[in-house]
Amino acid sequence: MASAPTRKSSRHSSGHGRSSSSLPKTQIVINVYDLLPPGKLSSLLWTLGSSLLHTGVVIKDREYAYGGHDQQGLSGVYWTKPRLEPPGGTFRCELLQGFTFRSSKEIDAIIKDVSQQFQGPSYNLLSNNCNHFTSFLCKQLTGQPAPSWLNRAATIGVALPCVVPREWIAPPDHDTADGELLDEDEEDERASMLRNDQRRSHALQTNNMVEEDEDLNDSHDQRSGSTGKGKQAIRDTEGRGLPASERAPKASGR
Repeated sequence: MASAPTRKSSRHSSGHGRSSSSLPKTQIVINVYDLLPPGKLSSLLWTLGSSLLHTGVVIKDREYAYGGHDQQGLSGVYWTKPRLEPPGGTFRCELLQGFTFRSSKEIDAIIKDVSQQFQGPSYNLLSNNCNHFTSFLCKQLTGQPAPSWLNRAATIGVALPCVVPREWIAPPDHDTADGELLDEDEEDERASMLRNDQRRSHALQTNNMVEEDEDLNDSHDQRSGSTGKGKQAIRDTEGRGLPASERAPKASGR
């Protein structure tokens, strides 16, 4: 039986070879979340280092992650408050990936450049997911990728797609994650959080209306051959439906 992955800090740093004595030191942390429901299966897979995981990169007071959506030309990278658990996710641990001695302006430029490389419609649960984004961003900032065990479930899925349990690919569904897409206009965190509260309030107000119409929608969907539930499924590049934890927040006004 394989042993559990060793969760140690890499403590790498990057600053283009410049002297770090006069430059700000920014810590790069990876937050790790387990997407399977708490229980024997998730505990076993975590022990084996093969859990279905979601990760985000914490830089100062923001946690950056990547999710899929169906809006062409729009990044799937978004930010939330650190340790805000994704829908259906459970916080497992944080990893100190290392440090960067780049200026805030340089860090922002790197994040923006990486976000343009991870477009929402390009999301793939096995080959281009949130953990691939985490690893790529960490490498740009610290010179070293994230630990490979974070994406082991996806690696197994690519190698052995016929034997990967369904729950590794599609955990129970929940509402889409909260957060702010990087392509949206910049705003301070208080305004961002207020807007999310307004979204949730609106969702609660309309929830009863949706539930009342759901039976009619299901009947119509059954006759037309669609999946029902009044929601448009977000899918990855190979047609797999995305769990809520892997969907990017909806862009406002779109």
